[in-house]
Amino acid sequence: MKEDLALNGNELNYFTTYFSVAYCIMLIPSQIIMTYVRPSYWLSGLEIIWGLITGLIAITHNAKQVYILRVFLGLCESSAWPGMMTLFMHWYTPSELAKRMGFYHSCQAIGSMLSGALQVAIINTLHNASGLAGWRWLFVINGIMTVVWGALGFFLLPDLPNRVNPRAFWFKAGHAKLAMERLERHGRAEPKKITWAGARRTAVNWVTYFIAVLYIATVLASWGYAYFNLFLKSLKNSDGTPTWTTSQVNAIPIGGGAINVVFVWVWAILSDLLRTRWTLIVAQAVIGLVPCIAMTIWTTHPDTTPLATAYASYFISYLTLGTAPLIMAWLSDLLPQDPEARTLIVGVAIATYYAVSAWSQVLIWPAVQAPYYKYGWQTSIALWILVIIMTCVLRYIDFKYLLPKREDFHATMIEGSKPAGPELAGSEPDPDDDPSTRKSI
Repeated sequence: MKEDLALNGNELNYFTTYFSVAYCIMLIPSQIIMTYVRPSYWLSGLEIIWGLITGLIAITHNAKQVYILRVFLGLCESSAWPGMMTLFMHWYTPSELAKRMGFYHSCQAIGSMLSGALQVAIINTLHNASGLAGWRWLFVINGIMTVVWGALGFFLLPDLPNRVNPRAFWFKAGHAKLAMERLERHGRAEPKKITWAGARRTAVNWVTYFIAVLYIATVLASWGYAYFNLFLKSLKNSDGTPTWTTSQVNAIPIGGGAINVVFVWVWAILSDLLRTRWTLIVAQAVIGLVPCIAMTIWTTHPDTTPLATAYASYFISYLTLGTAPLIMAWLSDLLPQDPEARTLIVGVAIATYYAVSAWSQVLIWPAVQAPYYKYGWQTSIALWILVIIMTCVLRYIDFKYLLPKREDFHATMIEGSKPAGPELAGSEPDPDDDPSTRKSI
């Protein structure tokens, strides 16, 4: 692709920048629209559109054409991850939420792994078939897969507990009622449309900005792993030939993706099992400091530091990519009584991240410096330290001030509710129903 489109300098970074800017612009409007339009329409429709746009990249001939398509991709894809995180908050209880978010989040890594494997397979089998280069076939196939899966969303997404998708044939009678009862038992207000009052309330809530900064710091701190491919591609043998072939450059990071998937599940399962978010975020930050420090040494003293240090550091970096589901699950725990604020805060946090990453990645991780980045790993060290401090502060504030407010709201809901009658047949005991098991997380 680099050769066919005559890419040079930081154009690869700009592909990300244009996508990020568009993603940022559309994200909060998408979150608001999803409270008025059924998620099964909104999320699925946009996925079909971005699948078509992905296929169009296969016929581009220069970087400017890719820039335009990346803008539209960003506008459409801005609905997906934030929208699904918001839906999970409406359906699952504290002992279930992180696992579901973690599983969905891990699908990004699985997709990257499959994409790497697909690249290797296409280069070896379809390259120049029907006159198309292998990378063009990759976008064609990815586009088709995206369109098909988006169409399935019209029937598979359940929408909201209080407004169920009538086309969800798999959704059994009584599930919606059970879901609403679970929300009430756990002090969670039912989903509602975002209003001006809700937007103003969110705008003056300090949690909005604290969660946004914490989320941005965790994502940017771990971002060094994304340049593993450039590191592998930069390595040369003593005779000047590349150490790794193109197929190997695409295949080796698949191992890192596998580590990512496993540990996203590990962190999420432990979070729900132990009923804690903050301790596992701090644990990932401490682990994240190790490769950042090691890579800082390697990039400044590459001749005296073993190359194995760099390989190990990149793979260890994949252990720390499970913070996002924990932060979003924690947000749901912090504000169970305000679904409008939760929906908007998810949008604000992720939109602000993309607004920052649109320019910061080019400055901190410029492709022309790969693999000896001047400031990348040092910046990550500072960010991981910030994450540790902010997480501990939020834990203290939560336990001291927010928990009593949640307990008061929950008590109000219980007092105002009427007996719901016999428990629905087929429902399973809920571990969160026992008041003795509830605690600040």
